[in-house]
Amino acid sequence: MNKQTETFMAELPVAPSSWTEVGLARPHESAVLHVLGEATYTDDIPEVQGTLHAALGLSSKAHAHILAMNLDAVKSSRGVVAVYTAKDIPGTNDCGPIVHDDPILSEGLVEYVGQPIFVVVADSHDNARRAARKADISYQELPAILTPQEAKKAQSFVIPPMRLQRGDAQQAFEKSAHRVKGELYVGGQEQFYLEGQISYAIPKEDNGMLVYCSTQHPTEMQHVVAHALNVHSHNIVVECRRMGGGFGGKESQSALWAALAAISASHLKRPVKLRADRDDDMLVTGKRHCFHYEYECGYDDTGLIVAAKVEMVTRAGFSADLSAPVATRAVCHFDNTYYLADVDIIAMCGKTNTQSNTAFRGFGGPQGAIAIEYIIDEIARNLGQDALDIRKINFYGRNEAEGRNVTQYGQKVVDNVIHELVAELEASSEYRARRAAAIAFNASSPVLKKGLALTPLKFGIAFNVTHFNQAGALVHVYTDGSVLVNHGGTEMGQGINTKVCQVVAHELGIPLKMVRATATDTSKVANTSATAASTGADLNGKAAQDAAHTIRQRLAEFAVKTYGGDVASVIFADGLIHVNNHAIAFEKMVNKAYLSRVQLWSDGFYATPGLHWDPKTMSGNPFSYFAYGASVSEVIVDTLTGEWKLLRADALYDAGQSLNPAIDIGQVEGAFIQGMGWLTTEELWWNPGGKLMTHAPSTYKIPAISDCPEDFRVKLFTNRNVQDSIHRSKAVGEPPLLLPFSVFFAIRDAVASVASYQFNPPLNAPATSETILRAVDAVSAMANAA
Repeated sequence: MNKQTETFMAELPVAPSSWTEVGLARPHESAVLHVLGEATYTDDIPEVQGTLHAALGLSSKAHAHILAMNLDAVKSSRGVVAVYTAKDIPGTNDCGPIVHDDPILSEGLVEYVGQPIFVVVADSHDNARRAARKADISYQELPAILTPQEAKKAQSFVIPPMRLQRGDAQQAFEKSAHRVKGELYVGGQEQFYLEGQISYAIPKEDNGMLVYCSTQHPTEMQHVVAHALNVHSHNIVVECRRMGGGFGGKESQSALWAALAAISASHLKRPVKLRADRDDDMLVTGKRHCFHYEYECGYDDTGLIVAAKVEMVTRAGFSADLSAPVATRAVCHFDNTYYLADVDIIAMCGKTNTQSNTAFRGFGGPQGAIAIEYIIDEIARNLGQDALDIRKINFYGRNEAEGRNVTQYGQKVVDNVIHELVAELEASSEYRARRAAAIAFNASSPVLKKGLALTPLKFGIAFNVTHFNQAGALVHVYTDGSVLVNHGGTEMGQGINTKVCQVVAHELGIPLKMVRATATDTSKVANTSATAASTGADLNGKAAQDAAHTIRQRLAEFAVKTYGGDVASVIFADGLIHVNNHAIAFEKMVNKAYLSRVQLWSDGFYATPGLHWDPKTMSGNPFSYFAYGASVSEVIVDTLTGEWKLLRADALYDAGQSLNPAIDIGQVEGAFIQGMGWLTTEELWWNPGGKLMTHAPSTYKIPAISDCPEDFRVKLFTNRNVQDSIHRSKAVGEPPLLLPFSVFFAIRDAVASVASYQFNPPLNAPATSETILRAVDAVSAMANAA
């Protein structure tokens, strides 16, 4: 946005207060299509004549050299047209987003069970899958590393370890009155999008390729396909109208599927669709990183933290993928809502012979924050205090005058509302009365135990990598007054298109029904960033607003030229343009402008200001602002079976001035249940041979409707973003995933009541029934030994 446009925007009058198209609870732009089954996903696109179908041949070993590979039975299988291996890739055999260590197809070394070795193309999806299983491959097995603990012991890392220090933690430890020390393991999580990985590649003339892909990052897919085919990016068009869920799993890891569909289509000069069945999808793709922590914390008699040290090691998998920025965000979110004066944080990305783990909603933030919450929970129990009181003592200061408002990486916290937000939730949830009631219940109930916890969150909004914080958009106004908008964000059910359309409608002063969003397309908006890091609406909303405003300026100038008055007094509202005591219908003015050869389309661009980050010193200003929230959860646990139920959940989330409260509340609800699944039921398990055994809905338990609490109270906190975000709103994609920390700590609270809250239960996540029972037994043993 240039200075002239900025000045014009500052001077232009706002629409009458009685009219707006932002801040309203509007339905999702595809809601009716979703309900009727008419929303077009990649697999719903009508197939071009001659379309073929592909399937992958996968490794059965976790770590091995391929000694011999006989694919004769594959090639002779029914319906098979072609089989391709690494040697058939015309260009670069790599789909790694940062470090180029992730082959599209194995070149002789396999590093996890499920790694693609070849692709088979057949006349049908079923024939391709059947053929892929007929390969005869012999291996020379090598030692395999499967856990982050093993990786740390072997010093096996995909990138060098990173470290962030502030103050002198060791000296602070020596002066602290109390110390707590321990270990924690938090498991990973499958994205489990309803629509699996899929790409449909259609060859075009002159080495062109159109790739329909279910992806959060069309531009990255464009780059990977171009490199794999050894052509320029302008030969490749990637399009995505919508995804049936992404959650990070389609940010970088859709590249493998896009590349292999395109490679096959390029060889055969025929369209090729590569659709993953759920088992193959879960075997091949990466998940949320699991973390193992070794922590130590010093604190005084009041529970104030004076020193903290943590070593975090993740299961990165066999390649780097996005592990470095995930670990960076974990380091930057270890503080959560707490000021840590003297701190020492080490993060290691363990190289393991498992799927290469990748982005997942929260992107390391939840894994960083849960460690400090676990520590505070222990401090409170050690002091015989309510954990909420210990949390409050350690909160960041409200403002610079209070101090305690600079993060461990050097960014000032200038928008802290956690004190007010938690106070509001504490009162509305009746936390103190329910805490007393739970204690009374547990005193008279030997088997069933209730637990209660209130946990806060602070989450930084922006990409860790500064240059990703940019977006573009196109807005077209047609002569009938209808508007078409295209932007670089991708729709995965989160409502980005709805919000962007609201922004454009508001800017032009027209009803929302007059604005339509089209598919994300690399030939329309170039060099886009991934729809990730909770920045989708922030970046693309601003870019679309910029484009719409340019058109609005042209129309205002034309209106003044036609009807008199001055530009500063022109108002766009309710489908009308008010100028010099005239009220002209928007479409009428647009038509007049067209006849006078006024340009009615424009591009827009936005780059988030004020961001900088030094990865060497792990310091800077990586986030545009922080989103805040808190939740209270009450559970009941059967200490004989480990079964539990969430009785009630109260959540309060800071969405700033929400662009669409209905969509934002839905996102909070969904994130809460998804995060609850991560911390309680969703357990990834590999057998000793390195095969993921939880690779289907039959063996992997995501939360169902029966797991949702009957009493679920979600509200948006009344606030206004201090930063100039789009209409002063705040992101709502990832931060709410931290809200269900309260479920995990409520379970831990219930288990602690078995021994009258005297001991800290050694509870890891996910807190499955088996894990809960082990924690109950451990607490009982501590009580008996005391």
